[in-house]
Amino acid sequence: MAEISHLTLQVKPIPFEPSFEQIPDDEAETSKALAETLHGILETTFKDNAHANRSVHAKAHGLLHGHVEILDNLPPALAQGAFARPGTLPVVLRLSTNPGDILNDKVSTPRGLAIKIIGVDGPRLPGSEGDTTQDFVMQNAKAFTAPTPKAFLKTLKMLAATTDKAPRTKQAVSAVLRGVEATLEALGGESGALKSLGGHPLTHILGESFSTVVPVLYGPYFAKIAVVPVSPELTALTDKKLDAGDDPDVLRTVVSEFFDQHAAVWEIRVQLATSIEQMPIEDATVQWPEDQSPYVTVARISVAPQPSWDADKQRAIDDGMAFSPWHGLAAHRPLGGVMRVRKPSYEMSAGFRAAHNGCPIHEPR
Repeated sequence: MAEISHLTLQVKPIPFEPSFEQIPDDEAETSKALAETLHGILETTFKDNAHANRSVHAKAHGLLHGHVEILDNLPPALAQGAFARPGTLPVVLRLSTNPGDILNDKVSTPRGLAIKIIGVDGPRLPGSEGDTTQDFVMQNAKAFTAPTPKAFLKTLKMLAATTDKAPRTKQAVSAVLRGVEATLEALGGESGALKSLGGHPLTHILGESFSTVVPVLYGPYFAKIAVVPVSPELTALTDKKLDAGDDPDVLRTVVSEFFDQHAAVWEIRVQLATSIEQMPIEDATVQWPEDQSPYVTVARISVAPQPSWDADKQRAIDDGMAFSPWHGLAAHRPLGGVMRVRKPSYEMSAGFRAAHNGCPIHEPR
């Protein structure tokens, strides 16, 4: 994700208008079916493991504490919401992969990054009143794999049917799909569908760039938000292939080895929308053109060397926290159907985990 200096913002963002969101009459039914499908994944994996994991992105590979430094002298269009005032705030990071069951890392799937900024001020989204945190939930992609809520539900139902089924077969299929995906990428293409089914290259997770893939409000505007590695130790890991060998948790292993020795720095970058035609809200598969609106740096995340996986963090972060794009400031309300239909599912998943694990979900202060 290329970026320009925050001091040289040259694009003219367009204000968000309610008419940019088009809500189908049956969206509530789609949202209900989505929650039911995800609840089925939760029930299946709980029965297998006697522990309630997330319905998606169940397997974490790193749990980290750090700080986010919000840059000074941002142009007014960028000084919005959580980034409205310069300063340094605590942040929690969770690295994951997207299936709802805990798989051997040889089943290589897209990666996720959830961040929770602690100590933000401003009017809150419903359900997060009284808290002071802002969550951003990201994937290592620039657009979503399904254009609409119904298309997303169809894909999810197919994936849900494979939950806890034939783990060794999944490893073999993943190896084949990785080969197909590698051929596509060698020809200049890629397939989000192949990656989601296990064809993601088995590369180091700390070299990835992440984005919200779908837009959020950005004060009076709307945008996509990205987190991009910038410290040399991280950028050296971009596209670095891994040999899983006999380690089913190789991603967790390499993250732990890295943070035993190194600090890390990422930049938070914002791509402001400048055209509703080229940067739509309701088609989540559209990659917004960066030549029309480059990503611009608004903050930096710094993480010092630390244990990235231990029992205390697993209890406090993996089991004790929920990460939801609907948890935060009204200035960053999620936009579009794919985001709207997932709101009840995030709440359902957090409630299921709290009830079944006997560990209340809490928000840090």
